[in-house]
Amino acid sequence: MSTAERQTDTTDDSLGVLVSRASQQISELVREEMRLARAEMTQKGKRFGKGGGLFGAASLIGILAAQALVATCIAALALVLPLWASALIVTAVLAAAAAAAAFAGKKQIAEAGSPAPERTVDSVKADLAEIKGKAHR
Repeated sequence: MSTAERQTDTTDDSLGVLVSRASQQISELVREEMRLARAEMTQKGKRFGKGGGLFGAASLIGILAAQALVATCIAALALVLPLWASALIVTAVLAAAAAAAAFAGKKQIAEAGSPAPERTVDSVKADLAEIKGKAHR
């Protein structure tokens, strides 16, 4: 074997070893990054869970506060009207507000139209027609 052949053989072995090491190191790096990502997502998931629970508690407390405000309004009106009349008035005002919100919501939904992405569907149909037209030429 000549010197040139031995150098090429040694270079090939070295290159093969280097490629093998690089592949192994990349694989280890990817595994470590995946472990880090998993740990980070677990930590974030716990925080999102706690945050969601706190938002739920805030919603419940807000509903209770609104109920207390309604009772306060009834009590305040009861100072000048009989209790039953003040309760009836507050109930009527709340019912009117609920009806107004329902009608406004219904109007928004009606204006939104179909839930399907109509412009996108039309665009896809036009694209398909264009492709079919070019295919037949």
